[in-house]
Amino acid sequence: MEKEIFELLDLQQKLKKGIECLFPKRIWVRAEVSAVKARNGGHCYLELSQSDDAGLVAKTSAVIWSSKYRFIAPYFESVTGSPISEGMVILVEVQVNFSELYGLSLVINDIDPEYSVGVKELERQKTIERLQQEGLMDLQSGLELPALPYRLAVVSAEDAAGYRDFMRHLHENPYGFAFETVLYPALMQGAGCPASVIDALDRIMEDGGVFDAVLVLRGGGAKLDLACFDDYELAAAIAQYPLPVLTAIGHDQDHHVADMVAHTFVKTPTALADFFLDIYEDEDARLSSYMTRMRLAFNSRISLMESRLNVLQARIAGADPRRILARGYALALDGQGRVMKGTAGRRKGEKVSVMFADGTLDCIIEEIATSLRSSQ
Repeated sequence: MEKEIFELLDLQQKLKKGIECLFPKRIWVRAEVSAVKARNGGHCYLELSQSDDAGLVAKTSAVIWSSKYRFIAPYFESVTGSPISEGMVILVEVQVNFSELYGLSLVINDIDPEYSVGVKELERQKTIERLQQEGLMDLQSGLELPALPYRLAVVSAEDAAGYRDFMRHLHENPYGFAFETVLYPALMQGAGCPASVIDALDRIMEDGGVFDAVLVLRGGGAKLDLACFDDYELAAAIAQYPLPVLTAIGHDQDHHVADMVAHTFVKTPTALADFFLDIYEDEDARLSSYMTRMRLAFNSRISLMESRLNVLQARIAGADPRRILARGYALALDGQGRVMKGTAGRRKGEKVSVMFADGTLDCIIEEIATSLRSSQ
């Protein structure tokens, strides 16, 4: 049988004609971005792929020409909060193209940013349902923070603005409260974030886990940048961690699965610093209140004792013989200086003294005259 031989160009031209006949119009394609590079000339080149449980099953190159890219890129970022980047699942309108030199490629004409956001939200809901089914959502809430948490392990990127804000706000507080913080660096965005944060949590336990709490800090960012904090493996690691984990990942509009399973979550790193400062302020106020109450009780007891002492002093002063003598009375003393309460037992010639307010008379008894009542 005679072999049918094609020139390469002929083969490529037939493939081109067949593909263009098969896809004469633009179509919508769903794929994952496995590589992306924007050139200085304004064109953006991508590698799109698809995987399943067994691994990579399809791959092709794509391009967004500069005339489209300058409109598509800012619109996509305004909706998703993130530029087109690796790991995203995107829905794009493409023209299937085949070049005799470069083979199959897709020319991207449009992109649906809402789809990319929706894919992440669907994954997030599935993660929440799985955590609920496994009973992991509330494990951290059963852990108790010490009354005055002092040693804090911080998981964050060392150069992150949120980390710097936290450290400044916590350590430069106007009250002089002191804390010990140890940084465990980790990636805080992108596909490598969950594994990096889990590794940091493991290192904390390898160092003895001698902390009162673990803090995961980021401080906001684009929605798709922060989607890593909706990862199941990371959330499960936080939920089952033996120490209280507190998170400060996003801004007011963000609430991630990692926040849901954490012991406590706040919106910003600065707010997390305030969380600990408030604990110490409350304790300081409580101690000040005790001191005030003790001072008032002590002062009250002193006042009562002073009042009783004044009454006693008044009684003593009222019984002072000198005050009696000052009112015109006299005090008789026998020869031994004892107060004489009557004439009984006295004899003529006995010496007695009679005290007045202005002096004393030394006398001798010449005669004893008893009163009528005494004679009766």
